[in-house]
Amino acid sequence: MEITTTDLGLAARVQHLTKTYGTGQSAVHALDGVSVGIRRGQFTAIMGPSGSGKSTLMHVMAGLDGPTEGRAWIGDTEITGLSDLELTVLRRRRVGFVFQAFNLVPTLDALGNILLPFELDGRQPTAIERARIEGLVETLGLATRLRHRPHELSGGQQQRVAIARALATGPDLVFADEPTGNLDSASGREVLSLLARASREQGQSIAMVTHDPIAASHADRVLFLGDGRIVADHPGLSAEEISAHMLDAAVSA
Repeated sequence: MEITTTDLGLAARVQHLTKTYGTGQSAVHALDGVSVGIRRGQFTAIMGPSGSGKSTLMHVMAGLDGPTEGRAWIGDTEITGLSDLELTVLRRRRVGFVFQAFNLVPTLDALGNILLPFELDGRQPTAIERARIEGLVETLGLATRLRHRPHELSGGQQQRVAIARALATGPDLVFADEPTGNLDSASGREVLSLLARASREQGQSIAMVTHDPIAASHADRVLFLGDGRIVADHPGLSAEEISAHMLDAAVSA
């Protein structure tokens, strides 16, 4: 009998994952036989130097890119082998995304951007989803900004809109790619505490790629990648401990 992702208490997992770009002498192995899971209701930080494979791992786990070899699941749905349309529908309904560049639609106001996943799915939010959106708007301090378009919002406000959009459908899994990279430290701390709260209070699984030890210190678990492999897997660490680990890795590399 095959063990499922749910049996393991995981929101997503990959098995023997390899991702290679190019062929022959010029081939680059972005991921090299990675097997790992993102636990349900946990905030996981994925760290590593530039070129370590951390963004590639997130993109394959999220179904934004396919593996060269290996298998990937979101919940109990194996995503390797799904068509582009099937992947699009799965991501829209079960996965949220927060990107460094915000990725808001410039012609939509803040509310329109928050409601975009429902618009793309061709439906209106349910009563429960409307209540969730109202709570997010309140928590994120966006109530007076809902009719503003992205260019009328600060960077921190745009990222808060992006987080509200990512959490609006109550996805099982939220992927965040350097979500504080374009923010000042105060806005960054706010964004991180919101992601941590979504994990802790709503039971959502958060996987965040970051190079910032302070950002990673908000997570319950820190995965370190190096040369396309997982080189360490720790429960929550302080920013100082993360910095020391990264320095040791750089020295021994």
